Amino acid sequence: MERVIAVANQKGGVGKTTTAVQLAAYLAQGGYRTLLVDLDPQANATSSLGVDRRALEATVYEALLDPAESDGALLAAVRPGLDLLPSSGVLAGAEVELVAASRREYRLRDVLERLAPRYAVVLVDCPPSLGLLTVNALAAARSVLVPIQCEYLPLEGLAQLVTTLDLVKRRLNPSLDVLGVVLTMFDARTRLALEVVKEVRRAFGARVFRTVIPRTVRLAEAPSHGQTIFEYDPASRAAQAYRELGRELVERLGLPAASEPVETTRGAR
Repeated sequence: MERVIAVANQKGGVGKTTTAVQLAAYLAQGGYRTLLVDLDPQANATSSLGVDRRALEATVYEALLDPAESDGALLAAVRPGLDLLPSSGVLAGAEVELVAASRREYRLRDVLERLAPRYAVVLVDCPPSLGLLTVNALAAARSVLVPIQCEYLPLEGLAQLVTTLDLVKRRLNPSLDVLGVVLTMFDARTRLALEVVKEVRRAFGARVFRTVIPRTVRLAEAPSHGQTIFEYDPASRAAQAYRELGRELVERLGLPAASEPVETTRGAR
């Protein structure tokens, strides 16, 4: 599963779901068939795409319990070229139910072994924790994309995430690697943000994406309309930043050059 990417950070509020959703939308619009897996019980990636999680008959929860039934949980074409394996609040119970299950760390891998061959890229939006759901994502993924908010506390927790990645790599998934670090919520007016950028680039070097995602209210507003930033405000600084990040991602994955996403509107404001 060469192009399965876990978007992970145990710290909440760092732009993880936003990054997963926008990159999935960019890739799909660029002509790459993409699957977004919402592995967070908060189901924010699901609702960000305008899907009513309360109306779902099956979700990633059912797929994890019985990977043979994965197709029944799949939502096809939530956007052209973009499929979704959605989440809902019931997923919170999976952490407990999977403890006694066979191959408990590999349930998502079993699901994606069935689904991933259909897609150019699979993005997994992980919960803001280092529990069994995140371990499942890391055991299934070929690489990890780590969003880091340009503030002190998210930077402080980075060492714990790196330790977990090393542990999973040694014990569960030897092929796991860090694809890149994405700096998010950057406010150029603050000295702290500039210092965080400098420190992360010093620590991770070329693994840090060149593109820095700005702090902007547009990214916070878009999910409430069930829209991506490319639909909600395609001319915004945030939309441009995620386009640039998407281009970098395509380059790092070694994909053929994408056609530039065609701007669409979905449910006009």
